[in-house]
Amino acid sequence: MKIETKCLHSGYTPENGEPRVVPIVQSTTYKYNSTEELGDIFNLPDRHIYSRFSNPTVDAVEKKIADLEGGVGAMCTSSGQAASLISILNICNAGDSFISTGAIYGGTVNLFAVTLKKMGIECIFIDAESSEEEIQAAMKPNTRAFFGETLANPALTVLDIEKFAGIAHKNKLPLIIDNTFPTPILCRPIEFGADIVVHSTSKYMDGHALQVGGVIVDGGTFDWTNGKFPEFTEPDESYHGVVYSELFGKSAYIIKARMQLMRDFGAYPSANSAFLLNLGLETLAIRMERYCKNAKKVAEYFASSDQVESVVYPGLEGDVYYERAKKYLPDGTSGVISFTIKGGREAAIKFMDSLKLASNEVHVADIRTCVLHPASETHRQLTDEQLLAAGINPGMIRFSVGLENAEDIIDDIKQAFI
Repeated sequence: MKIETKCLHSGYTPENGEPRVVPIVQSTTYKYNSTEELGDIFNLPDRHIYSRFSNPTVDAVEKKIADLEGGVGAMCTSSGQAASLISILNICNAGDSFISTGAIYGGTVNLFAVTLKKMGIECIFIDAESSEEEIQAAMKPNTRAFFGETLANPALTVLDIEKFAGIAHKNKLPLIIDNTFPTPILCRPIEFGADIVVHSTSKYMDGHALQVGGVIVDGGTFDWTNGKFPEFTEPDESYHGVVYSELFGKSAYIIKARMQLMRDFGAYPSANSAFLLNLGLETLAIRMERYCKNAKKVAEYFASSDQVESVVYPGLEGDVYYERAKKYLPDGTSGVISFTIKGGREAAIKFMDSLKLASNEVHVADIRTCVLHPASETHRQLTDEQLLAAGINPGMIRFSVGLENAEDIIDDIKQAFI
C-alpha cells in the first residue's frame, strides 16, 4: 500500500462483524483460562498481559506507525520526552556516553544534559555540520549511540542522516533519529540508514492538540550481536533470563524496551489517547500536504518583509538547507517556520502579543496557527551558549502554520507588524 492508504488501513483489519473503526479497549487487565497459558505469554509476549505493557487500541496504533516508518515494531509512550528517554536508556547504562547534535528541541537538551547526567550517562553535544574527523574525535570508548533530529526544533536545520548513519555504523553503533516535524509522510529516516526513530506524537501525528504522546520505532536494521551490547546478547536476570537477540531477532530492541523499561517506568498511554492519535494519523498525509503548501506562502511573505531580519525554512529557495531538504524532504519541510524579527526580544514579544488569529502557546504542529518565542519560553532553561548551539537568538520566533486559508494567516501577520 502507498503511505496515504497505510494512514487509513495499517495496524487494524476488522474481521467479519467487528467494528470498522479501531475500538477503545478500556481495560487494564486480560483474562486467561490457565496459569500455564498466562505464564507462556511472559516467555513470548505476543498477547496482552496488562495495560502498563500493552493494550489492543494502543497496539493497533503502534503497528500503524511502525508500518508508516518502515520498522519492525513500535512502542507508544506517554510523551515524546518519554520516548527519547527510553530510546537512550534501552542502550546506555551509568558510565556510558552518547553523541547528540546540538540543534535539537530544548526539552531534549535539558533531558540529555541535566537529567541523564544525574543518572551517570553523558551526552556529548556536537555541531551537526562537523566533519567526520571531528565527530570521530568527539567519541569516547564508552560511546553507545548517536542521536539527532531530521528537522531540528526550532532551528529547522536539516540533518544529513546518511552521513551520521555512516559514522555510527562504522563504529558499530546505532543511530536514533527524532522525526517529529517531518513525520513519515515527508521523511522516513530508516530508509537513509537510521536504526531507531522517535516522535512526539503530540505534534503533527495527533495534529489537533488533544493528547500528549510519543513513540519509538525499531527499524530492525541494527546488529545488536556485534559485541558491543551485552544487554541484548546475555540473559536478562530481571526477566527470567531472556536473551533478547536470540528470542526476538530483529525486534530485540523494541521488545527489550517494552518488557524491561516500560515494565518498570509504566510510561504507557491510555487507550483513549491512542484512539485520538489514530484519528489524527488517518488524515496525516493530506494534512502534511496542506501544512507545507501554506507554510511556503507564509515563508515567502516573511522573506519579502522589511521587518524581518532573516527567515529559516528549508523549503524556501535560497535557504542554507534547501538542497539537502530536496534529498531528505522532497515533498515538503513541514509547516514550521523560524524567523528573526528586527528589534530583538522586545520586538518579537510585541509582534506575538499583537496576533489575533494565531495563538501564542507552548505548542507546535497544530491544525491551528500558533507561535512561540523559544528564548523566553520552551528554551528559557538553556544558557546563552546552548541557545546559540541550538540555533536560537532572542529575536527568533517559531511560527507554526496551520490549516487556515494562507491569506488569512498572512493578513494576521500584516496587522501584527503595524
